[in-house]
Amino acid sequence: MTIAAEKEIAHIGETHGIADHDHDMIHELSKRLDALWRYDQYIANAESHAELQRFWRDLKVQEIKNVGRLKELVAEHCRDHCFDRNSP
Repeated sequence: MTIAAEKEIAHIGETHGIADHDHDMIHELSKRLDALWRYDQYIANAESHAELQRFWRDLKVQEIKNVGRLKELVAEHCRDHCFDRNSP
């Protein structure tokens, strides 16, 4: 990495508003919600490919469960005031 590139990222991550594990949950929830948002379009795009539609539907069902579990964990951490800790 060049010196200029190193300078651009030298201070990334120094300040964080929540603990890493709480950030990880929120980041992952966001990614999974984005994926869930797209599955209906993927299913529609595969209209003439039944097996591919089944695959997207299976992923959608799994993702709904994953999102639900992550939301439960985030709520649990909120109740435990985890998001209050390590605040700037």
